Amino acid sequence: MTAMVLDAPGKALRQERRPVPMPHGYDILIRVVACAVCRTDLHVVDGELPPHRLPLVPGHEIAGVVAACGPLATRWRPGQRVGVPWLAGACGECAYCLGGRENLCAKARFTGYDRDGGFAGFTLADERFCFGLPDAYDDRHVAPLLCAGLIGYRAYAMAGPGRRLGLYGFGAAAHLVAQLAIQDGREVMAFTRPGDARSQAFARSLGARWAGGANDAPPEELDAAILFAPAGELVPQALASTARGGTVVCAGIHMSDIPGFPYSLLWGERCVRSVANLTRADGAAFLSRVSDGQLKTSVVVYPLAAANQALDDLRGGRIDGAAVLVP
Repeated sequence: MTAMVLDAPGKALRQERRPVPMPHGYDILIRVVACAVCRTDLHVVDGELPPHRLPLVPGHEIAGVVAACGPLATRWRPGQRVGVPWLAGACGECAYCLGGRENLCAKARFTGYDRDGGFAGFTLADERFCFGLPDAYDDRHVAPLLCAGLIGYRAYAMAGPGRRLGLYGFGAAAHLVAQLAIQDGREVMAFTRPGDARSQAFARSLGARWAGGANDAPPEELDAAILFAPAGELVPQALASTARGGTVVCAGIHMSDIPGFPYSLLWGERCVRSVANLTRADGAAFLSRVSDGQLKTSVVVYPLAAANQALDDLRGGRIDGAAVLVP
């Protein structure tokens, strides 16, 4: 099979021919049909997240078909469609796992970080952490739901029920969360890179009430804000635009340092919190909600060999929606 391999942080991915892996234990072998490109992949490739193993095949938003099953794998059969998310495994025994918070497990493992991911023709995944895919989506359009959708959904739930929601960084996750919020009768305010008229128009096309630059003040105070952009300086800005009692959710796995800010921005029972990974319960709830296909994913498709170009386009903010690699 062909795989795109990271040899060292900060280096371009290298195309390699390697044997198709064999499934053991609870693993299933999946023929990758599509793999979306996440900002976390970019953090891994650029070295903003310290490597857990090298060489590494990135990619954790995988839509594919079961090709073979390990001896302990009984949940899926060859030929079935499955999705592979960021969370690749957890210990199942710690207080976090037993309390339904496996996303916080100290022994959690992650797809495309602790084990090879979906920037390849085939990949292995623990069947217990895979999801069935809604029939309403083809593989290219369902792939972004497996992280941009899932993490966005968890962040959206943590933002609370307020009516006015601000989304900072209008990329793959935000364009899905915006649709969820509008379906729920909320008002969406989209914050993009300053001067990014294209992304602002994209946000308005999805129903955002207002779209402007990250430094702009919204027309009304926000009840909550979700930061998908990994820029720490946006936290004080979001707090300044959020009403008393509101919540600012930091949804990325990596963020630059948050600068000091006056206590007055936090006072008034405002809350700043982070989102860490996802649980299988998140995945089941989210995929059930979107099973009717009403959530529209905007994708830009690249051949697998163009993975470096897809990463660079994501790095440069040139993608509306999500980039998707197709082997």
